[in-house]
Amino acid sequence: MSNREYAHQLLDKVPESKMFYIMGVLEGAAIPDEEPNAETIEAMRELENGSGEHFNGSTEDLFKMILEN
Repeated sequence: MSNREYAHQLLDKVPESKMFYIMGVLEGAAIPDEEPNAETIEAMRELENGSGEHFNGSTEDLFKMILEN
């Protein structure tokens, strides 16, 4: 039995009073995964190779740096 078939069986057992909670989870899971663009892929490669820009400051410092640029 596939995961999809098992999920259908479980959904059939969920009472209508709890279906509202399940719908939120299903809606979130139904959003397709986004593929990173070329710029993001290049940045990830840089970090994997030990280069690229690293930030070791506080969150406050990070936001200051972002707002300055």
